[in-house]
Amino acid sequence: MSDSLIGLIGVLVFFVLLVLRMPIAFAMALVGFAGFSYLVSPTAAFRMVSEEIYSTFTSYSLSVIAMFVWMGFLAFYSGIGTRLYVFAYKLIGHYPGGLAIATQAACAVFGAICGSNTATAATMGAIALPEMKKYNYDASLATASIAAGGVLGVMIPPSVILIVYGMSTEQSVGKLFMAGILPGIMLMLLYMVAIYILAARNPALAPAGPKSEWQERFAALKGGLGEVLVVFALSIGGLFAGWFTPTEAGAVGAAGVLTVALLGRRISWEGLKKSLLDSTRTTAMIMLMVAGAIIFGRFMAVSRVPFEFADWAGALALPPFMVMGIVLLIYLVLGCFIDALALVLLTIPIFYPVVVTTLGYDPIWFGVIIVMVVAMGVITPPVGMNVYIIKGVAPDIPLEVIFKGIWPFLAALFIGLVLLIAFPQIATFLPNLLAK
Repeated sequence: MSDSLIGLIGVLVFFVLLVLRMPIAFAMALVGFAGFSYLVSPTAAFRMVSEEIYSTFTSYSLSVIAMFVWMGFLAFYSGIGTRLYVFAYKLIGHYPGGLAIATQAACAVFGAICGSNTATAATMGAIALPEMKKYNYDASLATASIAAGGVLGVMIPPSVILIVYGMSTEQSVGKLFMAGILPGIMLMLLYMVAIYILAARNPALAPAGPKSEWQERFAALKGGLGEVLVVFALSIGGLFAGWFTPTEAGAVGAAGVLTVALLGRRISWEGLKKSLLDSTRTTAMIMLMVAGAIIFGRFMAVSRVPFEFADWAGALALPPFMVMGIVLLIYLVLGCFIDALALVLLTIPIFYPVVVTTLGYDPIWFGVIIVMVVAMGVITPPVGMNVYIIKGVAPDIPLEVIFKGIWPFLAALFIGLVLLIAFPQIATFLPNLLAK
């Protein structure tokens, strides 16, 4: 058998292992090790696996993941997410659909200190869902708006997916963060428009809440948004200004949130311990997935599947945008079955050479495109990770009710994707400005 055929068999075996519910990190590592052993030698495979696992867990550049993950959990356990929602709720909660619209704003700002779609969905679900139930919001709209809003956690920097993409492709994490700002804001606005249209057509879906006085709004601003802006300015602003490396920016951000929480006496000793435990668990999971993906990528490289695929794509009598459309369609389909981070790690070795080297697309733009496409997967059945998280927050609401309300937000995501493809400057404007 040819090396390429062995590579394709390896991909098939990987999907079989996923169906058998083997953890994704172990499935990638096992297939990568077995395939590398067959194509090179068992001795070389053992050496490669040991080196990659060691280098991943001792990588200074990847320690940025631990820092930003801890920053997110500190924000969660210190109640910053709650105060963010209170401010957004008091500002626009009195409009039809206002609570759901306020949730999108709170998700966007919380995502700016979190970087995780699951953490954003879980936090806002626990905070916003009781309020929307209180004002008789339609259960489908309420739960779906929170699940979709969680996506903003990986669109707006710092984003764990953008960090991993940058490390895997040797692209600037700072530029990727800059590239995610405008698309993230655009997606938030599209969500808000979708909610407003639904509420305008049927006010019973999302009744207006009580109107707050300006004094209450300013009081809420002091207790929530100001803290986040300080932390964001310290970490991400310092990164953009060139004061910090990405790892240093993550450490500064985590220290900033910890300082705010301690000075305001908003985090208990138990909360601090939980933040460390959850951060360790999450970081270890991500590191294992990165190591497994690198091992799998080494197998893909020696099998020459990415290069054969790139040659095949280049030989197609199709314009580049149609080939790009095929790649995105593959991402959309796979995103319905595979976790977002795992999907990015799995497919980068295959599709990155095609899109960037063969088709000549901007690698920074492609990183943002990937995040937006896989974001569809976290709210699309049958996996829909964010939907299952909201189901855990609201066990009394049937899963099909949540999925029923997802479609308007999927439409908003699709419109955002089309706009990003048609106008790549939405993603590239700020990184290009930074380069000047």
